[in-house]
Amino acid sequence: MELTIGIPAYNEEKNIGAIIIQLKKIASKIIVCDDGSTDSTNSIAKELGAIVISHSKNQGYGATIRSIFLKAKEIDSDILVTIDADGQHDVADVEKITKPIINNECDIVIGSRFLEKSQDIPTYRKFGINIITKVTNASMKDNLTDSQSGFRAYNKKVLEEISPSETGMGVSTEILIKASNKNLRIGEVPITVNYEGDTSTHNPVSHGTSVLFSTLKFTSIEHPLKFYGIPAIIFLIIGISFIAWSIQIYSEEGSLITNITLIGATTVIVGLILSIAAIILYSIVSVVRENNSYNRR
Repeated sequence: MELTIGIPAYNEEKNIGAIIIQLKKIASKIIVCDDGSTDSTNSIAKELGAIVISHSKNQGYGATIRSIFLKAKEIDSDILVTIDADGQHDVADVEKITKPIINNECDIVIGSRFLEKSQDIPTYRKFGINIITKVTNASMKDNLTDSQSGFRAYNKKVLEEISPSETGMGVSTEILIKASNKNLRIGEVPITVNYEGDTSTHNPVSHGTSVLFSTLKFTSIEHPLKFYGIPAIIFLIIGISFIAWSIQIYSEEGSLITNITLIGATTVIVGLILSIAAIILYSIVSVVRENNSYNRR
């Protein structure tokens, strides 16, 4: 099977050369997506024989993954592995994450930082990733430990059926939710990571917030009944309970307690709005999916 390795890169002239040299020993082709770098990342990658995709300006991590997916599909790759350019991933783990695909056990394999407890991962990263992974799992059939790992392997079926659209860091979640909806098999294997020197260029708070909002967005689109329907039921139950309480007080004392009545009425209204939103969005999503299914025939 032909192995292609894709590397999203932005101003990685210090690391890109060493990584490409290591990967050339195991990969049939190496794709580097230069996301508008202002240093020598592009020229170094070309000199070392990589297929280089050049973005004229910085578009975001998701845009690089989308470009890598398209190029890997274009060159008819059997397996695509994505790996970070900053040196945090161990090239030796490529064999580990591709093995389940070669054995036809998975369509997507995630290199998880949390399957082995010995990983020295910064606390703020671990906390943020765990929250985002829990939100992601709520939208999927799988129970993952690391939904945000960029070290992944995809088979040809994934490249043909998944078209990432998110330009930011939320692309990691987008791919998994879309894959789960298509009943693609998702697995995880343990990997080692190196955070020495803190390789990330993203502000952890803004980065985490952005990914969380992207995750919620895709959850609301892909599962509107669950995303809006469950809160709607909760609001309706609470609202009806307050209204019933207000009616009981009125029947016993002959006076209406305004605060309780307002809370009940407001909560019921919010529940009804969420219910309507759930039904409308579910109908729209169903029609879109049906049209997409028809167009593939």
